[in-house]
Amino acid sequence: MTNQDQNASHKLAMQDTQQKVRSAVAAAKEKRGVIIYLYGNGKGKSSSGFGTLLRSVGHGQQVAIVQFIKGSWKTGEQTFFKNHPQVRHEIMGTGFTWDSQNRERDMACAQEVWQKACAFLADESINLVLLDEITYMFDFDYLNLADCLAVLSARPKNQNVILTGRSAIPELLELADTVSEINEIKHAFNSGVKAQRGIEF
Repeated sequence: MTNQDQNASHKLAMQDTQQKVRSAVAAAKEKRGVIIYLYGNGKGKSSSGFGTLLRSVGHGQQVAIVQFIKGSWKTGEQTFFKNHPQVRHEIMGTGFTWDSQNRERDMACAQEVWQKACAFLADESINLVLLDEITYMFDFDYLNLADCLAVLSARPKNQNVILTGRSAIPELLELADTVSEINEIKHAFNSGVKAQRGIEF
């Protein structure tokens, strides 16, 4: 096949793809907020959530972050968003469960930060809410899943929500509009590489 034939074949294929994409775009008529669920044992769930949140901030939107399980050290996102006028940021603050080792305290902190999340999820001025590492709350039975589902379902029509965590919770999979599973193929930590500022936190 000559270069001219390859170019002609490529153009026809791209024209066909363009038509299909434009038809799909034209068919999408509904305007409402969506729930995005990012789960799995691979690295990148929170990073993806924060990347989408930054996109919203770039469009001048108001956003909220609730982080449920994080280490006790200060993260880059915490420092960056601390005084940002478009961002409200709440952290459960107990650190990893294997460090806190205090179920009663963890449950109380989870309930406290969940109440703040509920306020965000009822606020029409907030375009996007990131509930980072929330699946641990259901794995450890710190929060009631049915209550969470009800709050998510009753949120303002145009509000978007991102849920992250390792577990594939069937009720959340069903409720979410967009679901992505992040699988681990390799991780530097498993080869003895220390967690580093700007990458893991």
